[in-house]
Amino acid sequence: MEKVRFDEENERVYFNKTQYFDGISKEVWEYRIGAYQVLAKYLKGRKKRELSLEEIEHYMKVAKAIERTIVVQREN
Repeated sequence: MEKVRFDEENERVYFNKTQYFDGISKEVWEYRIGAYQVLAKYLKGRKKRELSLEEIEHYMKVAKAIERTIVVQREN
């Protein structure tokens, strides 16, 4: 894990120079709970170490949950 960077045009969250999570919309990336930007906070808490497969899978599940939460919040 190095510097976290969001690429809005390609909907990617880079966590080092060559590796990224794909399909993350700007709205999901910017989603906050309280003062915390959820997806950024998760990655920043794991800085300077390698992400495990379990952590990668968990990150994608969180992104999907945020995506669904946004849909539900719009409906109400």
